[in-house]
Amino acid sequence: MNKRWTISKIKEFVENNSESKLLSTEYHGFSQKLLFKCACGSNFEKTFTKFKNNNQRKCDVCQPPKVAR
Repeated sequence: MNKRWTISKIKEFVENNSESKLLSTEYHGFSQKLLFKCACGSNFEKTFTKFKNNNQRKCDVCQPPKVAR
């Protein structure tokens, strides 16, 4: 199922599935990095794909990147 994501659908997903807030106001595709505000107050950038599929829903301080194998 290929769902067409809009900025409003992404904002709703972020509000319902994380403690972060979406700060970006435009969405141009899956490779675009979006700006989020973490619950701790830090801003961070992630693509929506990583945010949604990889559970990377916090800043690098609250959720450090996984160490490469």
